[in-house]
Amino acid sequence: MPLFAGLPDNAFEHDGQLTKREVRAATLAALAPLPGETLWDVGAGCGSIAIEWLRAGEGRSAVAIERRSARAAAIARNAARLGVPGVRIIVGTAPEALDGLPVPDAIFAGGGVGEPGLLPLLWTKLRPGGRLVGNVVTAEGEARLLDWHTSYGGELTRVAISRAEPLGPRHLWRSLAPVTQLVVTKPG
Repeated sequence: MPLFAGLPDNAFEHDGQLTKREVRAATLAALAPLPGETLWDVGAGCGSIAIEWLRAGEGRSAVAIERRSARAAAIARNAARLGVPGVRIIVGTAPEALDGLPVPDAIFAGGGVGEPGLLPLLWTKLRPGGRLVGNVVTAEGEARLLDWHTSYGGELTRVAISRAEPLGPRHLWRSLAPVTQLVVTKPG
């Protein structure tokens, strides 16, 4: 498997909670992994972001925070199969699950980013100069990102992907749910 971001979706065991390939590649680009940096993947689902962060090269660390134990077990299997068994997996929710973790250089908030209070909490944990990337698909989550953007700036992007699928002897474009992404760097 290639080491660059954007592994095929079927490279991951998942129950539907997966940042899709094209959005994952854009998310990893926004997170901008560098050697020696630590990522928190909050609401990790199947761990695809944390896993691809680690696959980007040596000297990085990643913490996958997931509230469901079955998903946490899938993260461990995915990480082992994809060559990065060192991903640290925390079963729990913020804020309790964040206690005692290393200070992150980058935070990806996927699952739960629309929850009230989560973005401000993550912002306080992020080191100065660190990057916060949030992806949402719901209107409520998008409202939280818009509010955050109004107060803290950053970049808002909407990613809309369509994939060709067979329809008899022809193909049609099937749209995936559009993803609204916020990328913001904490002043340092």
